[in-house]
Amino acid sequence: MTVPGPVATALTPLVDVPAGTFRMGSTDFYPEEGPVREVEVGAFALERHPVTNAQFARFVAATGYVTVAERPLDPAEFPGVDLRDLVPGGLVFTPTAGPVDLRDWRQWWRWQPGASWRQPGGPGTSTEGREDHPVVLVAYEDAASYAAWAGRDLPTEAELEYAARGGADGTTTYAWGDDVRPDGRLMANTWQGQFPYENTGAEGWVGTSPVGSFPANGYGLVDLIGNVWEWTTTFYLTGAARHAHDGACCAPSSDDLSPAARASMSPGERQPRKALKGGSHLCAPEYCLRYRPAARSAQSVDSATTHIGFRCVVRPGGPGAAPAMPDGARNLLG
Repeated sequence: MTVPGPVATALTPLVDVPAGTFRMGSTDFYPEEGPVREVEVGAFALERHPVTNAQFARFVAATGYVTVAERPLDPAEFPGVDLRDLVPGGLVFTPTAGPVDLRDWRQWWRWQPGASWRQPGGPGTSTEGREDHPVVLVAYEDAASYAAWAGRDLPTEAELEYAARGGADGTTTYAWGDDVRPDGRLMANTWQGQFPYENTGAEGWVGTSPVGSFPANGYGLVDLIGNVWEWTTTFYLTGAARHAHDGACCAPSSDDLSPAARASMSPGERQPRKALKGGSHLCAPEYCLRYRPAARSAQSVDSATTHIGFRCVVRPGGPGAAPAMPDGARNLLG
């Protein structure tokens, strides 16, 4: 369901990102981040921070939208599963009691019936007091529907990686340089302690943090690294197959099963996968050193979890593009 006609004051302010060419990817950490190649990105305006619980609530109130995690499950999509188990819900992170084998993610993720953006931890939880935190438990369709209602788009993987660098030299390890904590300062909301059982909190925050709690980058954008992973329109491809799609600003919809969509699917999967960017509050160096611009992760488009959110983009001539206005005037919206 998508309903056009947003209320401008409910939307996140936009930050202009200039056109440019950058070296995308890395060969220093995880193989799926390569190959390193030059990618050209056109100018665009990106929302300053991820969409918050309060903003998503306005969207739902205005449209009556029901998220993927709140809908009944289709038995045809889950052959052999007991019908009593096919109830709405999502994946919720649950710390373990102590050290575990980090090769098995099922030890700290659980399927929680009733979990949704309204109740991120399941029944009995809520977003009260967390209105300025990024919305989570949103699948790709949910993010795309919000963007359409807002008169905006979702970004590509290349756009988010380029924006995350903040105009800085793309050869550095982190968005802010090579030192993970310059002058001892924590630069993003990532796991602090021993994953997945001990988290002392990022500046006191265990889990998501209010948007903008950590330093902005060179463009004035916040939370492009850490806090929540963010959806992109880019199908998750690896190796040479990525080249044909790096610069695409208008990726095919996730349900048309284009060649790129099919190539993104793992054996036995029924849904395409999109590339996520930015890392999250669950990223820890011993398990997930992905709080870097080049890092990426694959996610099935129907998945809703407690560490994935999104933000929107406006491109010249695309949805939400405004007539010419004085420099900086666009950022007054919201």
